[in-house]
Order: sequence, then structure tokens, then C-alpha cells
Amino acid sequence: MTRSPSSRRARRRLASSALVAAAGIALAACAPSAESGPVDEPDPDATLRVGLVLEPTNLDIRRTAGAALEQALIDNVYEGLVRRGHGEEILPALASEWEVSDDGRTYTFALEEGVSFHDGSELTADDVVASLDDTRSDESMSGYADLQVIDAVTTIDDRTVEIALTEPNQNLLFTLSGPAGLVFDADDDTDMKTSANGTGPFALERWNQGDSIVLTRFDGYWGAPAGVAEVVLTYIPEATALVNAGLDGSLDVLTGVEADLAPQLDEQFDITEGDTTDKFILAFNSRTEPLDDARVREALRLAIDHDAIIEAVGAGHTQFGPIPSLDPGYEDLAGTISHDPDRARELLDEAGASDISLELTIPSAYTTRVSTLLVSMFDDIGVTLEVDPVEFSTWLQDVYTNRDYELSYVNHVEARDFATWTDPDYYYAMGDADALAQVQDLYDDAMREIDPDASAALLAEAARVVASQHPADWLFTRSDIVATAPYVQRFPASSTSTRLPLAGVTVAAF
Repeated sequence: MTRSPSSRRARRRLASSALVAAAGIALAACAPSAESGPVDEPDPDATLRVGLVLEPTNLDIRRTAGAALEQALIDNVYEGLVRRGHGEEILPALASEWEVSDDGRTYTFALEEGVSFHDGSELTADDVVASLDDTRSDESMSGYADLQVIDAVTTIDDRTVEIALTEPNQNLLFTLSGPAGLVFDADDDTDMKTSANGTGPFALERWNQGDSIVLTRFDGYWGAPAGVAEVVLTYIPEATALVNAGLDGSLDVLTGVEADLAPQLDEQFDITEGDTTDKFILAFNSRTEPLDDARVREALRLAIDHDAIIEAVGAGHTQFGPIPSLDPGYEDLAGTISHDPDRARELLDEAGASDISLELTIPSAYTTRVSTLLVSMFDDIGVTLEVDPVEFSTWLQDVYTNRDYELSYVNHVEARDFATWTDPDYYYAMGDADALAQVQDLYDDAMREIDPDASAALLAEAARVVASQHPADWLFTRSDIVATAPYVQRFPASSTSTRLPLAGVTVAAF
């Protein structure tokens, strides 16, 4: 039987790993001058102003999928039994510790004491049971499919919950750190589309749709109090406008900064670059001609100069397979594909697919840097690429839902999402039935494997099979550029598009 680390020890480790050094010249309008240097004494009454790019469409995190919701609400307003730390390690949250049976099928969680919801209701084991049971019994809930491995959730006593699985699942704790594992008041009738009632260090004060979300410190929080009294999350989707809001003193922190604009912030902000699981995927629809021919798909991949793309985007690294470096099963697959236009032309000739035209569907919010490069690279091998920028809602309907596309370019931010490659109905599903079945079997074995290293090895093998079928090209993994004013400390530096835990962030008094 294995036992989790104590929550106190885990919290110290998280604080150490999440620390972001603060240095540079302060904003003249709202901070100390450069000559005075940063002030280390935090102001508990401060407001932290954060600029974000993508706003949620509503606040119902139980029934609405999307990174924007997780970014704003998880670990700030809502909590689960466990949470993700820096580098995706699993740390205690509402559960102070847990034990896993030797066969990997039973998890027993001890709950923290003195936990209450923002409306004052006390958290009990029954709330945990109800939350998980609701999610795994309702297909409309986020995380429904991930919790189907659960056989039963049982209250042992007011402070102890047991989860029994139908079979071992290597991803269970990670799943519980996401929307599927969030704990809600079983008797609550809050309208979650516009309001919230969680257990986190911040309570939802208001949502100004189209502009901002305001969070305030929850004084009844069971853990260490939040470092600031208020957080204002301001949504600015246009990249230049986001930077201008930083330069004019409207923001203390900017996330999702474009690499080519970051130098403008150098004199007033500390710029950090962190790892993410943001995978920019060029998907090929293998159900349409000529992309149903693996030689054509491989040729398109051979036409791509990944180093040139990295240079153009300015912040990121190459990714030649479906698993990013932060996820279990990552393996550098650079040796499986290269930039070889001559070989690409040969493959197109063999496939009888010379002088073809293809359409690339891309969300219009994206810059044209990558698509422009792709047009040129494909033209070099005799392929005409027509770029069709569309609203993201249109992309969701046409590409994601209806699979009505030839090529698609979009950012998949989710961590540990390899399961999409096992789904025959997913929009970029592999067309080879034998390869798909092999990947499905390997993934299932990886999830049932109790040993993490053995599980990761199976995932790596599955990833090699996927890459060999060329269902897509993984153009790059984005680096997370965050601009932080020098008086702000301990702001998260990695994967901020999916997780933004703000309880430990402080703003210096001045």
C-alpha cells in the first residue's frame, strides 16, 4: 500500500517550485521607481491585476469544457481532493493524504478539517461522494468519461472517503485534479453559469462579461490565507492591446504574451518563459482524398521546416509526436521525421498526388506567421495551400464536430490528452484500423499498469505508432511567456493557460 506525502510537506515543495524571481523596473504609475528597487514586504490588502487572453463563455465548470474556466476557477474558487503542482505532480488539496491499495483499485482519502464552502456550509465526506457520483452518472458533466473507471464512492466517516475502481487506473489522481474531481456542496442551488460556491482561497465577487472576473479573499479558508485581498482577471484577446495595458500601468501581470511583443515590456516587467502542454497541431483529415494516403500525409510533414517555425513564433520547442515533454510517455521523436522536400516530392509522385490543392482551416484569432510559412513550405513541394481563417465557434462546428475539413491548425492545451488518439470518432482520428486498435490496446494497458514508469513506457510505444501513421504534424509546443511587475512575487511561471493558482501570489507594499 502506498501513502501520499503529507500536505504540509507538499505545500512547502509547491511554494518552492512556483517561486518566480522579481526584478526589473517598476511601472511608474503604480509602483516604486527603479532607483528604489523592489519592496519585499507584501501588502495583504493589495489588488492583483492580471491580463488574460481567453474569457470563459460561462462559469459552469461542471458542464462547460475549456481551458479558460480551469485557468480562472480551479485552485482559486474550486478545489478537489488533490491538485496539480509545478510539472504536473499531484499534491494534496481537500484531502490531506491518501492511501492506494496494493492492487491499485482502492483509494482512501482523509479530508482536511475545518473546510467550509463560501456560503458557510461545512464540507463533509458526503459532499465528495455526491460530487463524484453526480459527474460519473451524468454524460453532460465534464469528466464523465474519465470517471467511468470508478465502481463506487463511499463515505467511511465524515472525514474519510473511499473510491473503488473496476480496474487500476494510472490517471485517476490526475483526473481528480481537474474538473471531474472538483467538490461541490451537495445541497447547493447556486446558478453556476454566473455564480460560484467553492471551498477555495478566493470567492467569486462578480463576473463582468466581456471584460473581467473579480475574486476576493475568502476569510474562512481552511488553509493559508490568500496573499492579496482581491484579484482582477481582465480579458484582452488582442495581443497588442494586452501589451499596451501593461505599459500604461493597468496590469501587474500579463500572461500569454506574444514573443515578438515581449521586448516592449523588458524595462517595466520581469519576463519569464515556462513549459506548457500547449500543442499546436496541424491535423490531416485521413477520411478525405488525397489525405487518406499515408504517403501524402508523410510528404506534407517532410515539407515542414520545424526550426523555421520555432524561429518565427519566437517561444517554444519542437514536438515530433503526440506527447509533450511534461506528460508521461514523452520521447523525443525528432529522428522519425526530417525536413526533406526532395523525399516529399518523391512520395507525392508515388501517390499520384502531384500539383494538389488543400485547404487549411484556422481560427481567425491566430496570427498568420505559421500559416504563411506553411503556404511557402508546401508550395516548395508542389502543393497549393489555401488558408481559411474562421471564427473559433465555426472551427468547433465544422472541424471538431463535423470533421468537415482537409487540414486544421489549432492549439490543444490539455495535459495528458493522449486518449484522443484512441478515439475513432475524434476529428483527427487515424484512418488505419489496425494501427488504431494497437494504440487503443497499448493505452488501455498503460492505464491499467500500476507502476508509473512501466505505464509511461507503454504510452511512449503508443505514441510511436501514432507518429508513424502521420495523422498530423505536431508543429511546436508553445512556451509560456509571462510578464510580471517587480513588486509581484510568486506568480506561476508554467502552464498558465490551464492552471493559474493565485493564493500564494503577493504584491509588495509601497
